[in-house]
Amino acid sequence: MKTKYVCTLLSKRLMSSVSPSATQVQQPLNYVRGQRVDPSNQDKNERFSLISPATGEVIREVQSSGGNDIDQAVDISRKALKSWSQISAFERGKVLRKAAEIIRGRSEELARTEVLDTGKPIWEARYDIQGCADTIEYYGGLAVSHNGDFMKLDNGCFAYTVREPLGVVGGIGAWNYPFQMASWKSSPALACGNTMVFKPSPLTPLTAVMLAEIYKEAGLPDGCFNVIQGETTTGQLLSSHSGIDKMTFTGSVPTGSKIMEACAKDIKHVTLELGGKSPLIIFSDCQIDNAVKGAMLANFSNQGQVCSNGTRVFVERKIVDVFLEKLIARTKAMVIGNPNDENTTVGASINKQQAEIVLSYIKGAKQEGANVVYGGERIIPQDVSLKNGYYLSPCILSDCSDDMTVVKEEVFGAVMSVLTFDTEEEAVKRANNSEFGLAGGVFTRDLTRAHRVAGNMEVGSLYINNYNVYPVGVPFGGYKKSGLGRENGADTLDYYSQIKSVYVEMNDVDCPY
Repeated sequence: MKTKYVCTLLSKRLMSSVSPSATQVQQPLNYVRGQRVDPSNQDKNERFSLISPATGEVIREVQSSGGNDIDQAVDISRKALKSWSQISAFERGKVLRKAAEIIRGRSEELARTEVLDTGKPIWEARYDIQGCADTIEYYGGLAVSHNGDFMKLDNGCFAYTVREPLGVVGGIGAWNYPFQMASWKSSPALACGNTMVFKPSPLTPLTAVMLAEIYKEAGLPDGCFNVIQGETTTGQLLSSHSGIDKMTFTGSVPTGSKIMEACAKDIKHVTLELGGKSPLIIFSDCQIDNAVKGAMLANFSNQGQVCSNGTRVFVERKIVDVFLEKLIARTKAMVIGNPNDENTTVGASINKQQAEIVLSYIKGAKQEGANVVYGGERIIPQDVSLKNGYYLSPCILSDCSDDMTVVKEEVFGAVMSVLTFDTEEEAVKRANNSEFGLAGGVFTRDLTRAHRVAGNMEVGSLYINNYNVYPVGVPFGGYKKSGLGRENGADTLDYYSQIKSVYVEMNDVDCPY
């Protein structure tokens, strides 16, 4: 978290916000063939409102892309693929590294635009943008090393393999980390020589287009990264398009299942990063102040709107009282308010609908016997300009049980369910009793126990004595219904490429016919 404070200190003298009337907000939000364009689809019934989470203000109307728009974007991507896939990996890497450099130079503008789009606090947005620059730079450096193998065979014969791009990749991002979604999906795809058509969430359409402009400035040829806007129908048209060779999606399990079904018809490659209901196990021998901080990171970052959040917090019974006491005291100190304020630690929920979903889970938890020991209410900030935003106080639930709805289902809000356990075996068994397997965590001073628990937990990402940390190069992805494939690591390139095997005969053909 040191990065937070460094970024804050360096940026206090910079812009205080991005206006809804800013150029990057009001210009066309589709990006095709190297420029912003309006969709050809002008059906007024296929428009959606872009709303500022912080204020509840309608910023603008956005036209959904139709079938013709997707046909055009895919066709342009296919044409660009012919040249981009033939450029050396070193040259592709140079473009990505240049893009990372540009992102760092424009990080404040990007972060402030992300705040307008998402309602998250500015310090979190800065942290996200810097991490995206690191990821794009990482794949820029990795591109040249993603090669095939050479195999010496009998009698002077040999074989070799070649890594080749899949083709045109379709990407669909979620609304909680819009710039990260576009960066994490596009950079490995481009590094491998693919081209991409990317659809951001309709709730957060702004920064993916800015990334497209940055790629062009960095030297990416026109047509290699295209952005289309739209709602559910647009996503369905993209994932079922015959010209798409692979789909990569981040979002809910039901939507992921539909995308996987659409991809199955054409035998498309697919990567899915889906939901989670992750466990965090806190043993009595932990450093308790660190465990409290870890539990907060696991639940309250980005208003709790994080797929990997450790919302099932299993606390060893003998320390639960002191854990709750320290947790409540620290949570009370969180500052709810204007996301552009440097002191704010809790911003706005993405919209009214999501806030009401979170509040309904809290209401249901109380009806099922949970105790709200702190928070879980809508807060109206003193700033009158924020009165129509949906600000919720972080919620801590005690006396929870495994069969409660709030414990079993993904809430996607700042709601921490505290459960107690007595033995390690019990904690691990209960932690694994979920259809999800995205992430998990353990706090203990006993590293032997930590590694043993890590080995027994059925999750894709496991944190020991910390939580929700995403160092570049560490693969991220889940088990079970939490998805297929990995992002953010070296092996991600394998999901954006295919292997061609070549056998070379050095002797006369031995044929019995």
